[in-house]
Amino acid sequence: MPETIFKVGVLGATGFIGTPYREEIKACKEARIIALCARRRDLLEAAAKKDGASCITHNWREVVTHPDVNMVIVATPDVLHHEAIIACAKEGKHVLCEKPIGMHAGEAGEMWEAYRESTPPLGHFVPFWTRYVEVFRLAREIVHAGELGKIRSTVFRWHNPRPDDMPLTWRDDPQISSAGTIADVGSHAYDVVRWIINAEATKVLAHGETLTPDKPDLGAINLREAIEKSQSAREIEVARKRGGNFDYASISCEFSNRATGLFVLSHTSHMRKFLAPELELHGTIASLSADRYSGKIIMTKANNQVETRHELPPSFGFKNRFSSYVFPALKPILEGSKSDKKYPNLEDGLRAQQFTDAAHLSALEGKWKQV
Repeated sequence: MPETIFKVGVLGATGFIGTPYREEIKACKEARIIALCARRRDLLEAAAKKDGASCITHNWREVVTHPDVNMVIVATPDVLHHEAIIACAKEGKHVLCEKPIGMHAGEAGEMWEAYRESTPPLGHFVPFWTRYVEVFRLAREIVHAGELGKIRSTVFRWHNPRPDDMPLTWRDDPQISSAGTIADVGSHAYDVVRWIINAEATKVLAHGETLTPDKPDLGAINLREAIEKSQSAREIEVARKRGGNFDYASISCEFSNRATGLFVLSHTSHMRKFLAPELELHGTIASLSADRYSGKIIMTKANNQVETRHELPPSFGFKNRFSSYVFPALKPILEGSKSDKKYPNLEDGLRAQQFTDAAHLSALEGKWKQV
């Protein structure tokens, strides 16, 4: 039998994110799920039966302090990340923390500081999965090879349409969710652009709106349930109210390399996918577009000749992210050495949060903000 290296506790174990994570972890021979924490007993008991978890609880502290747990997955609503991660650092636990990693950059900075100063070193992974999409990895190679020249402008479109009749979830509540769509998908979009061009945003100007009509209010349900209930909520009389967070934003920014950037972010039903490439990079020598859904990387130069540089199979998901990315990155640290793999961590989470905080504040105040 392979040695069990990762002894995992999962916070937010039965939610939209925690559920598929558990399935991927169970498929890894070097990992075992020890403890689960979730809000609802019915879902928690069913999850424990599937996973063979010996500990189930509503109290996240019981997972973090569990003597057999050496890695904690924090897949809870945003407002619950900070306290749990700080506690994990004190207990000497390695972590994967969902993005946005905190409610604001102040929390994110404290989380990064706790892990940066940990002795012995502790592993910390932030799942900016977009870095692992092949078209974006290849786009980064092209940029770093100098084929585009100096980057002058970037565009990223992240459209994730959700039904108008999808019930409210915690992501619509500004007391629980950090900056709505700006932080949810904007953190992914910003991280992959900064990673590709090796530059940070220095100032932003954003416009944000809540474009989705009033949504059904069915109480405390998770995102998976909300998606499933969209049709039935349309057919019954139920109380409705407006989501409290922006579900659309356009963000202009300036990067440290003097390039300009534009991000268009949306969860509204009418801003659909597949019409334009997700990423555009414009340099002094050439321009590039990359899109995971078409699998194409297209380049143009000053003569306007178009070249399809790569044409890959369309990407609509990932292979097992724990066996492919998370565990290989953190395994050396758990074994007492340094990881030679470059992977997104709490520092990257902090950089993304600084950007999304500034963008959210700019959208509220209608003026440029420093990052």
